[in-house]
Amino acid sequence: MIEYNKMTRKAILGVDLGGTKIMSGLVTPKGKILGKPCTIPTGGNDSEKVIINRIFNSIEKTLSNARLKITDISGIGIGATGPLDMKEGLILECPFLPTLNYFPLKKTIHERFDIPVFLDNDANCLILGECYFGAGSGHEIVMGYTLGTGLGCATVINKKIFLGATQHACEVWPSPYQNETIEYFVSGRGVSRMYRKLSGKKKSALEIAQLAYNGDKPAKRTWEQFGEHLAYAISWGINTIDPDIVILGGSIANAMDLFAPAMEQFLRKYLCPLPAEKTKVVTAQLGDYSGLIGAACLVLQEKN
Repeated sequence: MIEYNKMTRKAILGVDLGGTKIMSGLVTPKGKILGKPCTIPTGGNDSEKVIINRIFNSIEKTLSNARLKITDISGIGIGATGPLDMKEGLILECPFLPTLNYFPLKKTIHERFDIPVFLDNDANCLILGECYFGAGSGHEIVMGYTLGTGLGCATVINKKIFLGATQHACEVWPSPYQNETIEYFVSGRGVSRMYRKLSGKKKSALEIAQLAYNGDKPAKRTWEQFGEHLAYAISWGINTIDPDIVILGGSIANAMDLFAPAMEQFLRKYLCPLPAEKTKVVTAQLGDYSGLIGAACLVLQEKN
């Protein structure tokens, strides 16, 4: 952490909005955190008014922690769990925020604070942040996957998120795979399903990772299977986009050493010759604050 001073005026406020928690923080144009970020529970099933007031409070507390006023901020970037209508600034039918379906989040935040507000989904924001300040820094074309409860994907070209015609580019999670969707296998829930099928036990992905590190054979096999499934998803992206680098983020990426050997084995088989030789798959670097840093980068993206 660093303290606010006159040289860091016009910082950016990033908000990472999920169904479980809201994390807000101040970020300098060079990617440094100012003051102490604020984390509060979202209460995803609470009323629209209650959740929005929590977002307001999170932003105001973040400013207070850094002893700043809203006029010291150049803009607010929000990375939210989706799906979203980025053009209109709406949360659509989000399973983790059901009371905010079709809620005009961007407009509401702008009306409250009267500074520029930008909204995008959390996967896009995470990879955008990595392009500015993390593993994607210095690369022109970056593709990334967020591996958590579900599966997210994003492509960033010259530090701008590629959105597509309807702002849904790279939303690979519903793509068909083995009579299911790819997200059915490539997600935290997928890890739990595979382990339960092999062992008969119900465990979280985090618990299964720890079991694998302790030598549990069904757990180790689960991560091998996960790596194979993930290789298919990544191969589609590399063969379509031909990125400079692929970044894996999200909580599941912390177990990369467990699934990377199987992933690499299958991935290289299904790539065109030059990408198979040159394209690297790496983990994200920005850690616990990647979501809010990436959200703040939405403001930088507009100035790029």
